[in-house]
Amino acid sequence: MRRGACPSLARPMQTGDGLLVRLRPAADGLTPAELKALAGAAVAHGSGILEITARGNLQIRGLTASSVPKLAAAIGEAGIAIAEGLAIETPPLAGFDPNEILDPRPLARALRSAISRERPALTLAPKLSIIVDGGGRLHLQDVAADLRLDAVNREDGLCWLLSIGGTARSARPVALLKPERVVPAAMTTLVELSTLGAAARGRDLNVGRIRARCPFDGTLPAIAHGASPLPPAGIHDFGHSGLVLGLGLAFAQTDAANLTAFVQRAEELGATEIRLAPRHGLLVMGFSSEAAVVAQSVAHSHGFLVSCDDPRNHIATCAGKGACASALMDTKAAARLLVEVGPALLDGSLVVHLSGCGKGCAKPTASPLTLVGAPSGHALVVNGTASVAPSAYRGENEIRSALARLNALVQENKDAGESARSCLTRLGTARIAAAFEQG
Repeated sequence: MRRGACPSLARPMQTGDGLLVRLRPAADGLTPAELKALAGAAVAHGSGILEITARGNLQIRGLTASSVPKLAAAIGEAGIAIAEGLAIETPPLAGFDPNEILDPRPLARALRSAISRERPALTLAPKLSIIVDGGGRLHLQDVAADLRLDAVNREDGLCWLLSIGGTARSARPVALLKPERVVPAAMTTLVELSTLGAAARGRDLNVGRIRARCPFDGTLPAIAHGASPLPPAGIHDFGHSGLVLGLGLAFAQTDAANLTAFVQRAEELGATEIRLAPRHGLLVMGFSSEAAVVAQSVAHSHGFLVSCDDPRNHIATCAGKGACASALMDTKAAARLLVEVGPALLDGSLVVHLSGCGKGCAKPTASPLTLVGAPSGHALVVNGTASVAPSAYRGENEIRSALARLNALVQENKDAGESARSCLTRLGTARIAAAFEQG
């Protein structure tokens, strides 16, 4: 599989620990029985390691050419429908969250239907994505997409803002549209992308050209942004709609045994539905307030992140050495070490990115601190992505002392009330690099 393609049941991706498939359930969520079936299939036909990606997709690792068809059969026998084709994403609690401007799912379905009817069929990039965001407390404003449709409340009624190529903050606005004009305008944009070729992405579109072809219904609004979306981990109270127990997967992974044990107990406590969520999350629905507290404790005992102040929330890791053929660092081991020796760095003000190689799959955007696997050991990038020139190097066996020294640098120089991010920004790249190399 070439870089830029998406692994699926039909086209699994070769990795360092076998084949990997990525699944998007077609339904809003999974029943406990369905999630247990997926976990059972993962251990029966793969390594038993499951991941939830930063965009909320499920990955199953350690498969072989002969076991992928068996996995597909097991998923079918469990009655789990898997979404295929172009990724059209809605917030994980769409249709449930009383804080959303409106339910985005009908628009997402209408758009998917229009795409399926288009003739000739559109030729689009494998990783091209569309976000239809109705807002709410777990919105997708910070998730990038090639094409965005964000709900906007106006005095004259609801509209959708069509924009291209980024997050809600960075995407380029095209048109503000009344509901009946949204699907035609989105299709115009997708047809334009299709004419640019199978590798074209939202960033390649000419905004003026699209705007001229999309009759719009109002002046483009000033860019407005809601509060940051809630982290998955925690008990979230949605008033009359009910409670949601949010869990995070530590370093984006869990194993079938722990997942099955938790889901079994959660079902006994009243869980009715489990939704996958961006930022490597699971959202468990159906609990009473008392049951949610018990389930949270059970989840913690099985290694899940259960609160937003868990320092593991603030580390982004790829699969790492052993799981990825490109990786030169055991990112999971480095993450555990960082939790042990670097608590001052993990105060929630920044994300430390641990990348097995220069591709930076776990976090394509820049981080204040990025540790990259290198042939000679570990490279440190300050305020950049994994692909840029590093600021410092340390040997393979010196990572503990290097991380401890970065931690000490913050502890010794942070002013009262100052965050780790602000402290590092004030100290500058040269001092950070020196501490890393001298640790």
